[in-house]
Amino acid sequence: MVGRNLTILVEFILLGFSDLHKHQGILFGIFLIMYISILLGNGLIILITKIDSSLQTPMYFFLGNLSFLEICYTSVTLPRIMMSLWTKKINISFLNCALQLCLLLTLGGTECLLLAAMAYDRYVAICKPLYYSVIMNYKVCIQLVIGSWISTMLVVIGQTCQIFSLPFCGSNKLNHLFCDILPLLKLTCGETSINELFVYVVAVLFVMAPFLLIIWSYANIITTILNLPVGMGRSKAFSTCSSHLIVVVLFFGSATITYLRPKSAYAPGIDKVLSLFYTIVTPMFNPLIYGLRNKDVIAALRKILCK
Repeated sequence: MVGRNLTILVEFILLGFSDLHKHQGILFGIFLIMYISILLGNGLIILITKIDSSLQTPMYFFLGNLSFLEICYTSVTLPRIMMSLWTKKINISFLNCALQLCLLLTLGGTECLLLAAMAYDRYVAICKPLYYSVIMNYKVCIQLVIGSWISTMLVVIGQTCQIFSLPFCGSNKLNHLFCDILPLLKLTCGETSINELFVYVVAVLFVMAPFLLIIWSYANIITTILNLPVGMGRSKAFSTCSSHLIVVVLFFGSATITYLRPKSAYAPGIDKVLSLFYTIVTPMFNPLIYGLRNKDVIAALRKILCK
């Protein structure tokens, strides 16, 4: 029993797609294409927002930071998934698992807060246009981004230490694509109700609270837009906000179902699919959603290509 626990403390087995032996080559190819598209698409958004003077506004400042965050978020999980598919090695050390969980939660929580900051930016721009340059000045934008990173990091480090200080017993097989909270708690023994409560509290703070702020912002935005005279910039305002709303629905929808549903409803297969949405699908579609639906981004891209 001592040897068994020692093995569990040394490494975990990430089952991932190990049951799909015949399709692992195809999956590797699909994930490789997706990862390259994520790097290129989000990298292009960062480049455009940095070098084009017409995009030096708070909205595009947040968009550039979101794209950087998406690249980091995907890079924490997807390269390791691809490596497992290619080499058939599905073990991950105890320390690397803790590091992956810490980075994943930090980046995920930061993205939730950043999406809320972007919604607040649109609220000020549409509902309080005369005060926009005063409220959303460069200093405030920097503070919102740094505050999102630091506040999430402090909470997540404590949560990660708490989870990995629990005793692990039984199987060391994680039926998931990467190290995540709920699959890890399934492997712990003893009383974990306090830890599960802490998971829900953190999820409410970093998922539900930003989501409610976004809903409040867009409720005010829609009311303001509908009160505008016909033709007074309604379509442009709706177009700008709809891109952000699509990303919010994709990201928050999958994250909410994953972390806030009852423990009795936990299903590894569903969790794997949902995890692909908020770690891969959303980062891949962000450049398309914001780029193809945004005339300013398209114009800036044409300008760069012409040069």
